[in-house]
Amino acid sequence: MEAPLAERIRPQSLEEYISQAHLVGPNGSLTHQIGRGLIPSLLLWGPPGTGKTTLAQIIAQESKRPFYVLSAINSGVKDIREVIDKAKQSGGLFTTKNPILFIDEIHRFSKSQQDSLLAAVEKGWITLIGATTENPSFEVIPALLSRCQVYILNPFTKEDLLALLNRALKTDPYLKAKSIELTETEALMRLSGGDGRKLLNIFELVINASSGDKIKITNERVLQLAQQNTVLYDKSGEQHYDIVSAFIKSIRGSDPNGAVYWLARMIEGGEDVKFIARRMLIAASEDIGNANPTALIMANNTFQAVTTIGYPESRIILSQCAIYLATSPKSNASYMAINQAQQLVKQTGDLSVPIHLRNAPTKLMKELGYGDEYKYSHDYVNNFEVQEYLPTELTETVLYNPGQNSRENTTREFLKNRWKGKYGY
Repeated sequence: MEAPLAERIRPQSLEEYISQAHLVGPNGSLTHQIGRGLIPSLLLWGPPGTGKTTLAQIIAQESKRPFYVLSAINSGVKDIREVIDKAKQSGGLFTTKNPILFIDEIHRFSKSQQDSLLAAVEKGWITLIGATTENPSFEVIPALLSRCQVYILNPFTKEDLLALLNRALKTDPYLKAKSIELTETEALMRLSGGDGRKLLNIFELVINASSGDKIKITNERVLQLAQQNTVLYDKSGEQHYDIVSAFIKSIRGSDPNGAVYWLARMIEGGEDVKFIARRMLIAASEDIGNANPTALIMANNTFQAVTTIGYPESRIILSQCAIYLATSPKSNASYMAINQAQQLVKQTGDLSVPIHLRNAPTKLMKELGYGDEYKYSHDYVNNFEVQEYLPTELTETVLYNPGQNSRENTTREFLKNRWKGKYGY
C-alpha cells in the first residue's frame, strides 16, 4: 500500500467529483464547456486540498485531450519549452483538441517563466490550466492573466468532507478489509479546515496507528494522534481569517505581545510571508496613517525584504515590523477620509470641476475662461492662498479630520493657520 489514501480514491470522472458544484455541478459554469470539450485556458484558484489537480485531470479526460503536467516547484523555462514543442506536434491552432498543459502552483513561476507561456496560449498550441493557492491578481503577470479565465474553488463544506470519508470507507480495499466505526467526526472536521487531502491524511494516520481490524474513530482518539502531527492553522480556512484578524486587531490595539503571538501562529502554520507582510502594509496605512508615516515605509521595506529572503530568517523581520506597528501611535483619519469621499461621490455623481481649476490647453478653452482666477499657490506668502478646490455644490465639505496624536495635532494647527476657520479647522 504505497499510495496515500487521498491518491487511492482520487475521482476519475465528474460523477465521482465531490464539491465545487458552482463549477461542475448540473448548472456549473464549467460543466457545459467540459461536456462540449471547448475548454478555455484557465486558472483554478483555491485553498490546498480542494480538488484543483483532480479537476484538471478530469477536464483532460472528459475532453479527450493530451495532458501534460509541470510543477512550478521544480520546472524551468527549458521544461516549459519542451512541453510546448510536444504539444505543438500533437495539437494545433485549428483543432479544438489541442493539448492541456497543467501547471501546479503556477504562482511560484517567475515573470520570465510565465512570459514563456504567452505565445503558446495566445496561438492555441496549448490550453493552459494553472492551479494556485494565491490570488492570481498578485501572483500571475497581467499578460497571462488576461488570457485565462479564473475559477475559484471553495474549501470543502462539512457535508463534502463527510461524503469524502464515506467514499473512502466504501471504495478503498484496505479500509473495506477493516471494521471501522466512525462514531464521531467533529475533530476530523476541525483539524482538516476544509482541506480534503488533509482530512484523508489525518483519517489514514488514525487508522494506521490503530491495531487490529476493529477500529472506533472518536474525537478523543483523533486529537490524541493527530494534534502532535498537525499544525492547528489552516492557511485558507475559517481559522486562517480568524488568526489574521486577531493579528491585525492586536496591532491596532497597540499590543505587541498579542501581535507577536498571532504572528508566530501564522509562521508555525507555514503562512506565506508575503501574505503576512501585505496585511501589515494595509495596517500601516489604515490604522497608523499620518500619525506615523514612517510606518508605511517600514511595512513596505518589510514586504520587499521577506519576499527576497523567505523563511526562516524572514520571521525576524516580520516580528520587528509587527512590534513597530503595534507600538506606533494610531490614526485611521486617512482611511475614514477616503471612505467618506467615495460615499460622497456615489451620492452626488459627476459634479463639474470649478472653472478656475480647469486646464486650458486650447485657445477656445482660454476664451471660455478655463483657468481664470486660479491662484498659483507659490506666488503667495507661505506658498498658500485661500481658494475653493471642491465642486461648488460641496463647498467647504470636511472629509479629513486629523487624528488625536502628536503628529496630526501639528497637522491640525497647520490647517487652522492656513484656512482660518474654513473646513472646521
